Amino acid sequence: MTAPEQVDHVLLTTAVVLILIAGALLLARIWRGPSMLDRAISLDVCAALIIAGLAAKSAFARDPFYFPIMLVLAFLGFTGSVGIARFIAVRDRPRNPPSPAHPGDAQEDPR
Repeated sequence: MTAPEQVDHVLLTTAVVLILIAGALLLARIWRGPSMLDRAISLDVCAALIIAGLAAKSAFARDPFYFPIMLVLAFLGFTGSVGIARFIAVRDRPRNPPSPAHPGDAQEDPR
């Protein structure tokens, strides 16, 4: 094994170990919460960790087979994050808009 191959092996092994540690910490965040938004963000980060794991596997095997799968997972993670953000935005919206304190405070249409 040449020196560059050894460096590649060490770096990829380190990357996989860091991805596994991040995954364990991520599971702890999903388990503990405390809010729904924390869990939603954790699931988005979980998609990113899966993509990073597939990238490490692809780099280790020197096989580009997983690149389209990573693109699809990135798209699904993005759309899932947007959907969750819209759900939380609708859920946290006040039901009745605040009324003006004085009737003259309201902006009228100049037309």
